[in-house]
Amino acid sequence: MPPTPPELLQRLQHHIGQLVLGKAEQVKLSLTCLVARGHLLLEDVPGVGKTTLAEGLARSFSMSFARVQFTADVLPSDILGAQVFLQARGQFEFRPGPIFHQVVLADELNRAPPRTQSALLEAMAQGQVSLDSVTHPLPAPFSVIATQNPLDLSGTYPLPDSQLDRFLLRISLGHLAPEVETQLLMSRRSDPLVGFKPIADAADLVALQNAADLVQISKDIADYAVRIAAATREHAEIERGISTRAALSLMATARAVALWEGRDFVTPGDVKAVSVPVLSHRLLLKNSSHGAFARDEAAHLVGELLRKVPAPR
Repeated sequence: MPPTPPELLQRLQHHIGQLVLGKAEQVKLSLTCLVARGHLLLEDVPGVGKTTLAEGLARSFSMSFARVQFTADVLPSDILGAQVFLQARGQFEFRPGPIFHQVVLADELNRAPPRTQSALLEAMAQGQVSLDSVTHPLPAPFSVIATQNPLDLSGTYPLPDSQLDRFLLRISLGHLAPEVETQLLMSRRSDPLVGFKPIADAADLVALQNAADLVQISKDIADYAVRIAAATREHAEIERGISTRAALSLMATARAVALWEGRDFVTPGDVKAVSVPVLSHRLLLKNSSHGAFARDEAAHLVGELLRKVPAPR
């Protein structure tokens, strides 16, 4: 008998947790993002396991994976692909780039210039790439996992609002707890991904996504999301609040959270559980600082609003 969605999700969380030690909540949010058909932004310092998490997610579902290291000289064609002239045939042939994988790690995305960053927009929004008047569909399921360093701003190009808005969740892994770091240092794993096997496949992920689509949103929950959105637009410290697309993203993520509990309806607790990672990167604050400080300010404001906006009973 196949596992239920909660059973499969918990198995996946445990499985990936063997790679990314001591980060059960971040692993859960990452899986939730995939189930909600979203893209994930990992904002953190180097060396805390972002790449391992991204590849672990892909391998757990036996999905194809590509890593692109973004630098100032990366061109859109390096990501999307290009038409190559085959002299023997006397014709052009499209050679797909790394974007044509099911999970794509865009490493240090903010180090690429805006033109290259924008090459991801159509892929993230519509699951396709248009080149030379020809539209090429991307594999399904498809997800972009991007990283950026919030502290080192030298030689970076801040992600524009339209790019940030395409990421369903933004999370940070953070440093390990001392006891977990000690455990990691004592291990003999030179590469934790060696021997790491899938426990599901892409069809299982699609089934989870379809199951999340069936989770019901009541009028009370929809009204609650609208009140949260309105509160961000009216707050004195927020220059621009969240859009309707952001509110839709919040509901999609809350549906995926409900799936973890085996429920076919969303509760106010589901909405609260993901409001910070879904909404905070979409806020434009007045007199905002930069990097991790801006992230923390936005997260604090979202938490403040959740305490003030009454939830349905």
